[in-house]
Amino acid sequence: MLGVMPLLDSTRYALDALRAGADHSRAAAMAAYLKTDMAMFGATGPDRTRIARQLRDEMAPATVGEYRAQVTELWGQPWREARYLAIAVARAHPRFITLECLDLYESMVREGAWWDLVDEIAAHLVGRLALDHRQSMRPVLEAWIDDPDMWIRRTALLAQLTHKDRTDPGQLFDFSLRRAHETEFFIRKAIGWALRQYARTDPDAVRAFLTEHGQALSGLSRREAAKHL
Repeated sequence: MLGVMPLLDSTRYALDALRAGADHSRAAAMAAYLKTDMAMFGATGPDRTRIARQLRDEMAPATVGEYRAQVTELWGQPWREARYLAIAVARAHPRFITLECLDLYESMVREGAWWDLVDEIAAHLVGRLALDHRQSMRPVLEAWIDDPDMWIRRTALLAQLTHKDRTDPGQLFDFSLRRAHETEFFIRKAIGWALRQYARTDPDAVRAFLTEHGQALSGLSRREAAKHL
């Protein structure tokens, strides 16, 4: 019989550190807030930051294969905080955030399927690819904005969230209108959030878009988009 494969040092360290700071009452409150049935340790944000820093500084992957293995193994653990650390590891090594790992990030979005996991992947992993590989990512995001999976559509909307003056406004406005008919809260919120963020860079462009197309958007999307205008 084949034995169970041993955990990577990075995963073993992360799980031991999470167990050391476990707080079951906090875990129950966190799970209730996130509406998740996934097991949680109840680790605090500062604890997770400390563990992620140790993983980055002392156990950094040397190759894209090691990077994928670290992220994948952490993501596959049954505790939600391990998934947070998987995202932290993925973000911590920009040289491996390449098109070669797009399939990994897509699977994490589809499996994560909730805002606390999806939004960081959308903005900082898929978003990094969208910025660094604009031509290659354009058809990907064009497909994702119409994907049956709502979290993939949300990812397409949020992929330019951190792009500031390098945002493609045509794509942002087009995607917002293509999903404007949806009643799903997380899509309506994403439209407003993406527009509001770009309004920090070009308020006139967002103001003009809302003047021309605002009636096509939900009230939630309009309010979010105009919050700082």
